[in-house]
Amino acid sequence: MTPKKIISIAFITIISALIIYGFVLISQIFSDNTKFAENEVYVHIPTDATYQQALDSLTLYVTNLDRFEMVANKMSYPENVKSGRFLLTKGMNSYELVKAMRNNVAVKLAFNNQERIENLAGRVGSQIEADSLSLLNSFKDSIFLKENGFTEENVLSMFIPNTYEVYWNTSAEKFRDKMIKEYRNFWDKERVAKAEKQGLTPIEVTTLASIVHKESVKKDERPRIAGVYLNRLRAGMPLQADPTVIFAKKKKDNDFNQVIKRVFYNDLFLSSPYNTYKVVGLPPGPIAMPDITALEAVLNPEKNDFIYFCASVDRFGYHEFAATLAEHNINAKKYSDWVNAQGIKR
Repeated sequence: MTPKKIISIAFITIISALIIYGFVLISQIFSDNTKFAENEVYVHIPTDATYQQALDSLTLYVTNLDRFEMVANKMSYPENVKSGRFLLTKGMNSYELVKAMRNNVAVKLAFNNQERIENLAGRVGSQIEADSLSLLNSFKDSIFLKENGFTEENVLSMFIPNTYEVYWNTSAEKFRDKMIKEYRNFWDKERVAKAEKQGLTPIEVTTLASIVHKESVKKDERPRIAGVYLNRLRAGMPLQADPTVIFAKKKKDNDFNQVIKRVFYNDLFLSSPYNTYKVVGLPPGPIAMPDITALEAVLNPEKNDFIYFCASVDRFGYHEFAATLAEHNINAKKYSDWVNAQGIKR
C-alpha cells in the first residue's frame, strides 16, 4: 500500500471519528435530559449558592447529571451560577436546561385578609426566599417606621392586598421597600384628597376600612357601613364596633386562632386601646388587612343619617340600619333572639 493511500485512509478514519464524535456530542447536548413526570417544575437556587449546591438542587430533575455538566462547563455555567426560581419543562435537553438556569422567573406573590403583621410575614415568607422572621424584623425596623410615618401598631396599613411580581430571591428589605413604593402609588393625590374630605389620613382610612371589612363580606353594603362609622366619628360617639372587641380579646389572650362568633356584654368592658366600646375614636391601627373595596368604601362612603346597625336575620350577610336608638333596639332584639335560638354560645 502506497504512502499516499495510507494517508488517505488515515484521513478518512479521522474524519469519520470526528463525525461520529460530533454526532454523539450533539446527541448528548440535544436529547431529553429530564426525569420528572410533571409538565413543568420550578428549581430554587439560594442566594450565594455554589455550583455544587445548584447541582444538588437539580439532581431530582435531571436524568444524566454528567451530560448536563458537560454542557454546563462549555457554557460557563459553573462560574455564573444565579440564585432565584427557575422553570424547567418536561423534555428539555441539557442545552435548554442550562439556558433555563440563567432565567430567573418572577413569583406572582399574593396576600390578603391577614389579621396581623406577623401573619403577613408568614404568608410572604412562604412564597419567597426570605423567611418570616427576617421579613417581620424589616417591617418593624424602627428607622424605617420613623422615616415613613408608621408605628408597629399601624404598619400593616402599608400593605395593599394584591398580586405582585417579585423575584423569589428578593431580600426582606427589598420586598419591604417595594411595598412602600406600592403604598405610595396607591395613595395618589386623588385618594389622599378623598381621605382628607372625610377628615382622615391614609393610615386612618385603612384602620377604619379594616373594621368595615370585618363587619361585612357584602361589598355592596360596605359604603353604607362606612357612612355609619363616619357619622359616629363626627358626632364624637364611640364606634362600638364588635370586630374591635374580638381583636382586643384575641390580643389579650395572645390567641389569634380562637374563633369568636359572638360578643358578650362583659367583653365590652375589656381594657384595650382596640376596644371601641370604651375608647372614643379609631384604634391604634388596623385590626386586619382590608381589601381595596373596603378602602374605597371609606373613601367613597354613602351619605346617610344612620347611626346604628346590626346583623339581619332576614337577609343573611347583610345588616339592618337605624337612625334612632329605638329603631335599633327592635332590630337588635330580633337578632339576639335568633342567635339564642341557634344556640350560638361563642
